[in-house]
Amino acid sequence: MPWLSITLETDASQAEALSEALLEEGADSVAIEPAGARTRLNALAAVDADAAALVASAARAADLPPPAFSIARVADEDWVLRSQSQFGPIRVADRLWIVPSWHAPPDPAALVVRLDPGLAFGTGSHVSTRLVLKYLERNLRAGERVLDYGCGSGILAIVAGKLGAGEISATDIDPQALETTAANAAGNGVALGVAMPDSLPPGTFDLVLANILAAPLIALEPLLAARARPGGRVVLSGILESQAAEVAAAYARNFNAGLIALEDGWALVGGERR
Repeated sequence: MPWLSITLETDASQAEALSEALLEEGADSVAIEPAGARTRLNALAAVDADAAALVASAARAADLPPPAFSIARVADEDWVLRSQSQFGPIRVADRLWIVPSWHAPPDPAALVVRLDPGLAFGTGSHVSTRLVLKYLERNLRAGERVLDYGCGSGILAIVAGKLGAGEISATDIDPQALETTAANAAGNGVALGVAMPDSLPPGTFDLVLANILAAPLIALEPLLAARARPGGRVVLSGILESQAAEVAAAYARNFNAGLIALEDGWALVGGERR
């Protein structure tokens, strides 16, 4: 069957965020390539997809103005293989690699998470995800009880499990994200529980992770604070550097919150529960 090809250009610094958002909003694949001083994204979607709505919702999710785009119908082909060629192993921390299922691990000594791009946000390619993964590699304590709030692909929960976390819960408002997380966890040999937010098991956690966006993170402060034990930690991502102070201020009611790390204009915010 034919497919809808959506082509747009953006600044290089915005390409990863917009690519992840397009996948999250329904694109089947996104290829990224240089285009002079800009970066070109080519997304494939179902032929009956609403391209304008897809691009607009992805731009909102990435906190970007809607870009101009063009569309074309493309003939049926093995676009899965074409998409796979765009994604290779990603080194996200000192010894942690995210490796698609069609690639061999690049380093036999690496800590490998098998994860394919697709149905939910979180392949490890975006800075906001890498910031949390680096934090986990350096700071997760064996046996800690972990909550991944807004789990997407489940990458944060899965890496926590690989690094020795104890009980792990993952939640998202999107049922498809929960299905994807459960499948990815099983594929990586990680035991965790998945549930909608109102069906989470009772109790508090040693570590609460949330990689979303600044505005929903601010709104979620009371809920996330209630889920962190006294002395437990919250770690928040999906925050632009310019938004970090506002997010930290919102969490200062219950946490000694502050800036943890910065990378390429994105911030990691968090602290201990009082």
